[in-house]
Formats: sequence, C-alpha cells, structure tokens
Amino acid sequence: SHSPDPDTMTRLVASSLLLASCLVGSEAFVPSNGITSTAAPVRPQSTLNALFSSDDDQTGESDADLSRRDVGSRIAVLASAFATTFTSTDAFAEEEGRLIKFEVENLDGGNSGSFTVRTRPDWAPKGVQRFEALTENKFWDGCRVFRVLPGFIAQFGINGDPQVQSKWRLSSLSDDPVKVTNSRGTIVFATAGPNTRTTQLFINTNPKGNGFLDKQGFSPIGEVVEGMDVVDKLYAGYGEGAPQGRGPNQGLIQAKGNEYLESAYPKLSYFSAAKFVN
Repeated sequence: SHSPDPDTMTRLVASSLLLASCLVGSEAFVPSNGITSTAAPVRPQSTLNALFSSDDDQTGESDADLSRRDVGSRIAVLASAFATTFTSTDAFAEEEGRLIKFEVENLDGGNSGSFTVRTRPDWAPKGVQRFEALTENKFWDGCRVFRVLPGFIAQFGINGDPQVQSKWRLSSLSDDPVKVTNSRGTIVFATAGPNTRTTQLFINTNPKGNGFLDKQGFSPIGEVVEGMDVVDKLYAGYGEGAPQGRGPNQGLIQAKGNEYLESAYPKLSYFSAAKFVN
C-alpha cells in the first residue's frame, strides 16, 4: 500500500476521532488544527451534538435521547467524511504510482547493487500500466542492460527468452502525450516511431537531462528515486550497439536472447530481480 502524505494522514486521524466521538458519547474528541485533539469527560450534550447538530438538537436533550433519525443523519455525515478521506488517499496513490526495486548484478567492476523506480501514472498512464504489468510477470528478471552510453542513456527491456519476448513484442502501445521533460533519472519507453512502444526502456543519465527528446515524443513514465549512483555504474564498455558500434545487435537479442548475450557480451549488467516494494 502507499504511504499517504501528511495531509492524508491528517484526514485519516480526524475521521477516526469523529468516529470515536460517536461511539464513546460521554467523551469529547475535538479535532483542532488537523490532528490535535482533546479527550476529556464532558456533559453528554456537548461536543457530539455540536459537531453534528441540527435545529432540533438545540433543546438541551442528551445524547441518550437522540432519535433514530438523528443517529442516522450523523452516521451519514460520518460516512461522508470517511468517503472523502479514502477518495483522497486513492487520488494520492494514483498520482504517485508504485515503487519497484531492481536488483542489479555485474556492475562495472563486478559488484552488485540496486535502484528503485517510482512510476507516475499522472505522467503516462498507458506506459505505467505496461511497465507494471511487465514487472508483475517478472519480465525483467535476467534482462541485460544492453546499451549504456555514459552521460546519455542506459537501455534495457529485451527478455532473455525469445519466446517470452515475442509475445510482448506483438503488443504495441499507443503513445502517451509528453507531460514532463526527459530529466536525469526519468525512465522512458524506447520507440521505433509513433505508437510502437512494447518492452524496451531507457533511463536518462545526462546530468543536464535530455530535453531534446521531449519533442520527439518520448514520454517519461517514472523516475529513479533511489540508487542513481548504481545506474551510473551499469557496464558501458561495449559502447553503442551494432551496426553503429561494437555493442550487441538488437535483432540477435530478439532472436537468441541471453544465449547470445552471455556468450558474446558477458560483462553486461543485468537484473537478478525486480519487485514491487509498496
């Protein structure tokens, strides 16, 4: 589940205090400035009636004398408060997305590490849905980071099993509009033109960002929120991919998977696991 921000926590606590005041009756729980409350015995006619009062409540009757109609109306008010709280929490979760932790092996120098991505459905809902579906299906496990160009991008997303890759390759996504710039640390689907996103992604590593990609339709779906230093250690020794460089040929990765990469490019960094952490 998502960790609500302080405002959301305030609403949760306030709603809980209102519920407590209804149930206890003889004690007053008065939210003040968000979450500050006072719990002290008072006369039965005080806080509960003041909080949920109608014209009929001003006659001096005690809580014990409340009619069923009064109780029902107060329960309705309380239910509305809780509905508002949880709707706000859902909106917060939708905006913030989910955290996904990538465990990385074979970093430059042979070490291991990890980095964490937060998806942002408010930036690119279609892309986030695909990225999270791939994560749920353990698609990233064993994937090599086959194109690392320091100060530019680190690219991955071709599954090591050609049969698995072929299933996803045939399912292209329509584009999300570009809502945020390609700043350092953002994660973005690679494309072969409009509406061609499938499984390949890259992380922007340029300290100044790659803003020129914005006009080309590359829409960030999330960002690295922890471990960017690990991303900077992804093995980059093979350079640009074939045919422009001596790095891996994407067509051969698609056809032969990790069998090809492990034989010809054994130093590539790869993901041993990628899991949701919230």
